[in-house]
Amino acid sequence: MQVPLEIAFHNMEPSEFIEANVRERVGKLERYFDRIIRCSVSIEAPHRAHRQGNLYHVRIEISVPGKDLVVSRNPGDIHAHKDVYVAIRDAFAAAERQLADHARKPSREPTP
Repeated sequence: MQVPLEIAFHNMEPSEFIEANVRERVGKLERYFDRIIRCSVSIEAPHRAHRQGNLYHVRIEISVPGKDLVVSRNPGDIHAHKDVYVAIRDAFAAAERQLADHARKPSREPTP
């Protein structure tokens, strides 16, 4: 990656364990698709007064040559997202699918 990984925590205390989990998953994405320029991950816990409890929202922004990919996993009715690690897993699974789709598309770069 050309730009260092950015990890942001919103409405929650930063966690070295969550950060390590995110770094490991980004490393797997880089092994899968080595042309990632930048990656930003935002993890948000809703305010305590939220009626559904703590359902985590994870947003991943990935820049690759010629395109920006965004994964935004809103918890919706997925009660499994009460576990931050499940929300992170699901977001990175979606990011991997988007990278795979991007990698399968023919390159639009001119050939010399």
